[in-house]
Amino acid sequence: MKKLLTLTAFAASIVSGASMAVTPTGDDFNDTGDILARSKQHTNIEYEVMVQRATQAAIYYMPAVAQVDFIKATKRAGGDYDTVNFVTRPFGSEKGFLTANDTTAYAWGSISTKQGAMVVEVPPMSDKIDYFGSFISAWHVPMIDVGSKGADEGEGGKYLFLPPNYDGKHGTAAELEVQGYIIVPGMDGHDASYSFRPTLLNGASHADAGEHAKGIKVYSLKEAVEGDIEPTEYLDATDLSYDCLPYYNMTFIEDINDVVQNNPVREKDRAIYSTLQSIGIKKDEAFNPTPIQKKAALEGLELAYAYMQNKFTTEGETVAPLWVKDGEKLSEWSFWNFGPQAQMGFPFEDSEEILIDKRAATYFYVTFLPSKLGGATFYLTGLRDSDGNMLNGEDTYKLNVPADVPAKDFWSAIVYNMETKNFNRGVDRVGASTKDLDKMVKNADGSVDVYYAPNLDEVPKGFEANWVTTESATDAKDWFFLFRLYRPETKEWFKTWMLNDVENISK
Repeated sequence: MKKLLTLTAFAASIVSGASMAVTPTGDDFNDTGDILARSKQHTNIEYEVMVQRATQAAIYYMPAVAQVDFIKATKRAGGDYDTVNFVTRPFGSEKGFLTANDTTAYAWGSISTKQGAMVVEVPPMSDKIDYFGSFISAWHVPMIDVGSKGADEGEGGKYLFLPPNYDGKHGTAAELEVQGYIIVPGMDGHDASYSFRPTLLNGASHADAGEHAKGIKVYSLKEAVEGDIEPTEYLDATDLSYDCLPYYNMTFIEDINDVVQNNPVREKDRAIYSTLQSIGIKKDEAFNPTPIQKKAALEGLELAYAYMQNKFTTEGETVAPLWVKDGEKLSEWSFWNFGPQAQMGFPFEDSEEILIDKRAATYFYVTFLPSKLGGATFYLTGLRDSDGNMLNGEDTYKLNVPADVPAKDFWSAIVYNMETKNFNRGVDRVGASTKDLDKMVKNADGSVDVYYAPNLDEVPKGFEANWVTTESATDAKDWFFLFRLYRPETKEWFKTWMLNDVENISK
């Protein structure tokens, strides 16, 4: 009789035009499955919820944590907000950056609009240096690009950062734009960071790039209006062990707290923010988690790391095969699987949702994406050898790089530690590139065989200059490649050229 009444009610709703969601489960809709009795098996409910919330918080805040770690690294190195960091030689294994390259003398820094609007003055390109880079928001969203491919078109410019809910004290955005400022869009937090990669022109050196960085000026709009601009502080980080990596320990949870304390809670973040109190994070309150909260936070963080690592190594998720024909892979090399985000400027949002997992999976291993992805570089990711096996730090590998790599500037092939997504620590050389060719042994056809092995003893005699170690002094030994092409010759270079797979040649 009960089922008959239910069906009668359903039929009546159809006739009346009312909507009713029906979800068949295979059981009666009112079957509880003894949920009360089963729920009593959970004896540590608050802890289990803390772990779940810590996991989701870590995934959600991952891009913001990667940004705030730049600020904290600068402070550890002796600088602060508004400090311009630079180097006069490319990064080596003493630096801690997510998948940075070892061929560029970067300039970078961070600002905050907590005390008011800020200006970052970017110098014009010279006959020696052009900049390629971007400013990112507190949530790591690229806001605007600089240099000849950016908003200033190589002329340099005064990039103006207005705080959220700017009160117009020093003029409206339109009025300030008329005065020559380049208004930076997308400031939905107080923190922002930048990283500029210098392009060396006419035989310029990395030392020239360091000097060019001293043309970057940082000051408040208030100083500019009052005509009393304080000199910018510069930090030469060339010989410093600068480390801005996110570490999956309690410092990661502290980073989330810093994001919350240093920036307004956006409307879109209110739901996730409300769950942070489970692990001791609350706006305008000191972060002092209990031992249980710490334990739960670390357990949840471990799960978040495992989830992102699984996405990184699962084909078709974070990266996807580049060379495919009729559904079959032709190569083990992959490309960064951004989807439409690259054309949209990497907001990791669409009309319906925030793409939380895809956003975190990206910033799990990269930083400082541009707002407009152009043809300046292309990155191939190598996780597996020619047999489809994951690369490891015990075996010996050979990569044959053809002479006709379609890169107008140069190519590079760098080893990254699988655990940290950084260079291997404590090694003399983290990769090989075109710039090493004059020291390396070449084959008769102009190609070069690069050997990747933990020890030089594993490399054929006479090829010592062709060796890159996969040994790490401190971290896990599993590793992966990034093979970069600087200024590909055409947008469709991959349709006529293919990089050889790396071969495992262990004895």
